[in-house]
Amino acid sequence: MRRAGAAALAFGLLALGGVPGLQAAEKHEGYAEFQRGDALIVDGQRVRVGARTRFKGSATRDLSRIPLGYEVKVTGTRLGDGTLLADELEAKPNGSALFESDLVESFNQTEKQYRDEGAVFEEDDEGERVELGRLEESGRAVRRVRSIVERLCPPYLTPGDFRVYVVDNKDWNAMAAPNRSIYVYSGLLNEMNDDEVAIVLGHELSHATHEHSRKGYKKQILVMLGSAAVAGAAEEIDGTGKRLGVQLGALLLGSALTSGYGRDQEDQADRVGLRYAYEAGYDVEQGPTLWERFAKKYGDDNKAVNFFFGDHSVAKDRARNLRRELDLNYR
Repeated sequence: MRRAGAAALAFGLLALGGVPGLQAAEKHEGYAEFQRGDALIVDGQRVRVGARTRFKGSATRDLSRIPLGYEVKVTGTRLGDGTLLADELEAKPNGSALFESDLVESFNQTEKQYRDEGAVFEEDDEGERVELGRLEESGRAVRRVRSIVERLCPPYLTPGDFRVYVVDNKDWNAMAAPNRSIYVYSGLLNEMNDDEVAIVLGHELSHATHEHSRKGYKKQILVMLGSAAVAGAAEEIDGTGKRLGVQLGALLLGSALTSGYGRDQEDQADRVGLRYAYEAGYDVEQGPTLWERFAKKYGDDNKAVNFFFGDHSVAKDRARNLRRELDLNYR
């Protein structure tokens, strides 16, 4: 009995953050997106500071003075209420990044081509055009998506800057591009309620707000230009990036509908997207069951249970991760 009692006490103290050194530090990187009391929301997490917090960059002890939209990196440990107590916090302005403007311009061109032809399409391995669905720019479905996006948009961005389209396709799919164009399949809209659609769109919006396409694009460019990067020829990298931008940017938009983002980016989009939906007043408790629906429809494997069929945790893992998020941040 004494041993069991001690174990229970140790577990209780650990859950409350009362035993120094027993909890592993967590690292989160994202943007300052919401102020909630004395907490700053970063990467979907409630972050607070204490007497021992170390500050870097533009960070201050008064989190309310960090402008929304700033890049934030935080390392900390969990308190009993799920709050992340920062051991170290860094904040800095979100400036223009390498290849960002070129990638946006490439997506602008692709969006224009979709609108001109009234359809979304991609090329297969043989270079043949494959039409994914007719593009709708108005109507009830478009208005429904637009109203949800306006609620989901974080306060440091302007909802009117996002352009909404519906793709006539029975699959469950959606995408928010770096140039703030959003594409949602009609199949998803027809078979999901507004809370579920909001969780999906929050996820996709997070890919755009956290610049996942740009970061993946930059990685691809630097890999292809590895020798120049090692030599430190920044001008050459930048110039070549611009030349490749038009060629590769269009491919990224089409391939995003089938290849997806990396696992870390998808997991972050799950966390941040859930926060967007929560702050907008939607029922985020439906998040875990949403992935169970995806699993039932597409099967429980990495390449079939996410919006872009990419490298992501399987559906049961996504559901488990979201339940942890609910326990830490939304109970």
